[in-house]
Amino acid sequence: MHVLAVLVGLATGTAVAGAVFAFISAIGIVQHMSRMSGTRHRVRIYENAIIWGGVLGVIATIANLHIPMHYIAVVGLSLAVGVFIGVLSMSLAEALNVIPVLTRRIKMRKGIFWLIIALALGKMTGSILYFVVSGFYTQGG
Repeated sequence: MHVLAVLVGLATGTAVAGAVFAFISAIGIVQHMSRMSGTRHRVRIYENAIIWGGVLGVIATIANLHIPMHYIAVVGLSLAVGVFIGVLSMSLAEALNVIPVLTRRIKMRKGIFWLIIALALGKMTGSILYFVVSGFYTQGG
């Protein structure tokens, strides 16, 4: 029975991961991100980073890996990951025209820059609260 559960878990996980990667690829987020950052010649690196990051993240989660690092390395790595995810999510929002649709719906003519800053600061504040404040995150649970 446990073998069946493992096989079903692997199959469904593979299907979901494949769907996520197909979605990212189909709407052209990586290409858009590379075009906006002026790094079109590095699209293959971005695609490989997304795939290997997903694969290694799953392996680290399943194996419950803990990599000892100095706190400065953790801060640097966290900053790099945060910037990458921020750029990726903004590319997704731009590719799907989220910001233009939102500003049209709320009839916003000025202050779009401040709207984007507020969204980014809200996301950052939520992330900090999630990881720092007791009760937002419970280990193993």
